[in-house]
This record gives sequence, structure tokens and C-alpha cells, in this order.
Amino acid sequence: MKKPHPCGSNQWSVLRVGADFRLKCCGCGHQVMLKRTLVEKNMKAVEHPTG
Repeated sequence: MKKPHPCGSNQWSVLRVGADFRLKCCGCGHQVMLKRTLVEKNMKAVEHPTG
């Protein structure tokens, strides 16, 4: 996301995709549900896990 989470992390894991996205902060583990339009608007980059 463009702005970091209050814990200082700016990386999120996507847990659910649909009309809403469920995101989990990789820093503190906090989960949030956001509307698809907000996620698409505020997404900075997509990183795919290697391995």
C-alpha cells in the first residue's frame, strides 16, 4: 500500500480476493477487510513470493 501500517510495516499478505480484499499486515499480523476499489487505488506494487 502507499501508506505504511501504524506498526511501521508496508508489506501485506492477501488472504481473500473478491469484491472485498482481506489483507494481513506482515509486521504485526493485524487483518483488515477493504473494498476492492480502495485496494486497487492504493496498491503500490505486487511482489510474488520466491520459492
